Amino acid sequence: MQPTTQPGSLLRLATAGSVDDGKSTLVGRLLHDSKQVFADQLDAVERVSRERGLDGADLALLTDGLRAEREQGITIDVAYRYFATPRRRFILADTPGHVQYTRNMVTGASTAQLAVVLVDARHGVVEQTRRHAAVAALLGVPHVVLAVNKMDLADYAEEVFAPIADEFADYSRALGIREVTAIPISALRGDNVVEPSGHIDWYSGPTLLEHLETVDVDADQPGSAARMPVQYVLRPQSPDFRDYRGYAGQVTAGTFAPGDEVLVLPSGRRTSVAGIDRLGTRDVSLAHAGQSVTLRLTDDVDVARGDIIAAADQPPRVTRELSATVCHLADRPLHAGDRVLLRHGTATVKALVASLDSVLDLRTLRREPGPEALRANDIGRVHLRTASPLPLDDYAEHRRTGSFLLVDEADGTTLTAGMVGEPLGGDTVTKL
Repeated sequence: MQPTTQPGSLLRLATAGSVDDGKSTLVGRLLHDSKQVFADQLDAVERVSRERGLDGADLALLTDGLRAEREQGITIDVAYRYFATPRRRFILADTPGHVQYTRNMVTGASTAQLAVVLVDARHGVVEQTRRHAAVAALLGVPHVVLAVNKMDLADYAEEVFAPIADEFADYSRALGIREVTAIPISALRGDNVVEPSGHIDWYSGPTLLEHLETVDVDADQPGSAARMPVQYVLRPQSPDFRDYRGYAGQVTAGTFAPGDEVLVLPSGRRTSVAGIDRLGTRDVSLAHAGQSVTLRLTDDVDVARGDIIAAADQPPRVTRELSATVCHLADRPLHAGDRVLLRHGTATVKALVASLDSVLDLRTLRREPGPEALRANDIGRVHLRTASPLPLDDYAEHRRTGSFLLVDEADGTTLTAGMVGEPLGGDTVTKL
């Protein structure tokens, strides 16, 4: 397969799977077979594997970084791996499989462009698989790979792989996931991870690494309107910058150029971009999504941390009322009437949980109306009222400015991750 991506382009991906589906082994195999492991690291893994009486190197040890993880043989925390091939650079979020760590999967997948969901070929699609698919859909991850692992324990049989791939494709389609690629693999034996398998002659698709190297993520959000949450107001008032006033932050979508007409929200003041500065460079011609810059404006308008500078012709709506799909993360349940803090970009405002509208049944994908509470790992719909107006996008259009966190105002605990609008866009889910 020929590469379709620019050499050096970046792909952010997350792994997910139930406990013992072989996630750590897959990540270890990916790093080992793509020559990303130092000799001393491999020596250490081989030594520990021999001490445990194993015949070969346990590649899962390459990724089990925490002592508690090594002792339990499971992944607990999100671990980020950085590696590169001649075709592409990767940031991989290795997330836990236990249901009580679903919040960690939400964290790992929140910035991912692709999610690799593992299933054990012997068990097929289970509830945690459905939960991971729902979280990927909720977070708007545009590309999902179903890695059917442990094919060596299923005689590499197409009759095992095909029904699992079909069931997952149907479920993902109902959730509104745009693209699913199913790949039969054995992480333990190295089949179809980096090198093509010699045991699966009925499969003609790419290996996992080939797919990761060539999947096209550049066209996922073409033409997004410009957004920049203001992180700092810069007024150095030094002799060299006596009249300098700039607004620093990260461009989360679209592009800004000098002369562009913009709105400062939530105030709604209209002005235009006078100039753009980056660290060490004055007056750059363009700022695009992902860059941290300082915008200078032509008018002396009131701008503060937490405001959003947005394209004037396609601004977010400013509101104190919002409906959202949420994943509840805390052990403490969320009830209607709860008073919380809502963190949106660099802004924090007081909010009220006006109502809990529904909770998602992961088995049937139906929204069950009127839940008494949302409990840890529940996915549901809520209605919120905020004490101050917020500029909000639909999450499906702008992931950064369409997402928020609910926080316990008493102790600062993160309660809930929320996405404005209807991120779960499948036919089945939206019927209710």
